[in-house]
Amino acid sequence: MAPQIRHFAHTDMDLMRLRLTLSPGQRIQAMLDARALVIGMIRGRLRNKYPDIPEPELNLKMLEEIERAQNVKPWLQSVSRHSA
Repeated sequence: MAPQIRHFAHTDMDLMRLRLTLSPGQRIQAMLDARALVIGMIRGRLRNKYPDIPEPELNLKMLEEIERAQNVKPWLQSVSRHSA
């Protein structure tokens, strides 16, 4: 089976320029805001999947999800350097 070639999206130069204008504190705040968004999306997905579980159990499911995600190899590391 031939390796599948994937193309990466171009870098949004306007977004990169905007980020360069941020102070270090603003960059950290943007990172924390992005983290809060992702955690909220995971929590919402788990709440929809398990609507009747109590909050402490939902928190445990959140921890399980985060642990599982940490054990998944990032896509870029899983692609062979020789596949292109």
